Amino acid sequence: MQAILPSGGTALLRRLEFIAYPAAAGAACTVLSLGVVSWLPALAAMGHALQLWRTEGDSRVFANSFAAFPRYWRALWRHGLLSTVAAVVLVANTLYLLGRSEPWAFVVLAAQVGIGAAFVIHHVALAAEAGRAREGSVRSWSAGALALGFGSPARGTALLGAVVSAVLLSLVVPLGPLLLGPSVPVLLALSFADPRRHIS
Repeated sequence: MQAILPSGGTALLRRLEFIAYPAAAGAACTVLSLGVVSWLPALAAMGHALQLWRTEGDSRVFANSFAAFPRYWRALWRHGLLSTVAAVVLVANTLYLLGRSEPWAFVVLAAQVGIGAAFVIHHVALAAEAGRAREGSVRSWSAGALALGFGSPARGTALLGAVVSAVLLSLVVPLGPLLLGPSVPVLLALSFADPRRHIS
């Protein structure tokens, strides 16, 4: 196929891979997350599939996400359950505070937003660390996620920015936030965690 296409066509196909494969991985993550508390194992399984694509050229990201899910479910279901409860409490607190006009409410609301940002960064980094080291433990994944997400202000800001921009920019595509919203930030986190990179 590449021999038939002109060089420009080959380059275009190569660029399209960076949309198609993350979208396929995001689709798998979305399906696996339908169990509500399964979103964190699904995110980690997607991270593993994306890591195989990045490092080994394995384009079966959809199937690989499903294949990796049982291992991550066994390891992360408790963490996923606690994180789901924490997210629900955080959202409930934020909605309550948005309806208050007292000065103290703005201070507490700002704190909730900061906690929410840290929550998002941590879980994106956790999915990347789990995806990179499938045979690791939750303890090692969590330690790696703290270093990856919060060891550098630039990295943490970039991961949070990737989450927001991936959702907003993909709104123009049907189901775009579901397909690219989870995969693009995890893919960026995997890039940051790559030992071949030397980023402080």
